[in-house]
Amino acid sequence: MDNVKKQNRILFLLALAIIIAPLILRVGAEFGGSDDQAEGVITELAPDYEPWAEPLWEPPSGEIESLLFSVQVAIGALAIGYVLGTFRERHRNVTNR
Repeated sequence: MDNVKKQNRILFLLALAIIIAPLILRVGAEFGGSDDQAEGVITELAPDYEPWAEPLWEPPSGEIESLLFSVQVAIGALAIGYVLGTFRERHRNVTNR
């Protein structure tokens, strides 16, 4: 096995360990988002606070909200990957002249 494949496998296993470790070490923990935490702090500091804006549309369930967030993340990742790939190809074409 060449060094690049070995390095890729090690990096993949390291990334997998980083993802799985919190789930194993913190069994039963709630992994909430920053929106929920901010709402809790605001409620604690100013119990009579009322938001000045309401969402235009609220998803019917948490699963749909998660799905939409995941789609947004995928679109962002694709855009970033496209830009990085384009820059890399441009750099490769410039250096090969």
